[in-house]
Amino acid sequence: MDKILSLLRNNARLSHRELGVMLGISEAEAALRIKKLEDEGIIKGYLTICNESKIDQAPVHAMIELKVVPMKEFGFQDIANRVVALEAVDSVYLMAGDYDLAVFVKGKTMQEVATFVAKRLATLDSVISTNTHFILNKYKENGIMLEDGSTQDIRSTLKSE
Repeated sequence: MDKILSLLRNNARLSHRELGVMLGISEAEAALRIKKLEDEGIIKGYLTICNESKIDQAPVHAMIELKVVPMKEFGFQDIANRVVALEAVDSVYLMAGDYDLAVFVKGKTMQEVATFVAKRLATLDSVISTNTHFILNKYKENGIMLEDGSTQDIRSTLKSE
């Protein structure tokens, strides 16, 4: 992986000047390299990673495994294209194993996510079955630690209620 990509993955807020110093190149050269990576579609965007457990009314996240029948001429691409077009969908991955696609979604409530799965995902042509996993707590995301270790495990809290 290009060194500039590694640096930006760890901190997308690095300035062209800072990147230049770290890479031993000029600020202008750093800017040109980033522009080229963006133009080639290698860099697709820049994200902020939030610890949503600290946000009031944080969204509900779920991973839905889909078992599908691939289209004869398009393989999994056709169904993947239809899934990624759905508004609640954050990410879609082709998988090896018991299920074909892993779909990560976000909603306001568990009921909203469940309704989305039942009415939008499960009803798509080619979908044979779904398996929904609600994400209870995120500890690390994209290499970033979200919890400082002082919060109680949510499963412990649920068991004690």
